[in-house]
Amino acid sequence: MTDILTTLASGDVNLFTGLIWLLIATGFSVIGGAIGGILLAGEELGYKFAATIGGLFAPAGVIPAMLLGLLLLNFCPKF
Repeated sequence: MTDILTTLASGDVNLFTGLIWLLIATGFSVIGGAIGGILLAGEELGYKFAATIGGLFAPAGVIPAMLLGLLLLNFCPKF
């Protein structure tokens, strides 16, 4: 477990750490999308439905951006 945390903290990007960062970013995007859905459309759609829709649509924008960022970090380390 300490090896994984050390690798994540050092900034070394490989397949395993990339997947861990992708999962962390996806989790944060789901939470942020749910909060955003509640704030934007909570009264019109109902709070639970707005949170569900926001949580489902938020990773659609985050996952491609995260993959592109990890690819750039991996193939262009001086970027």
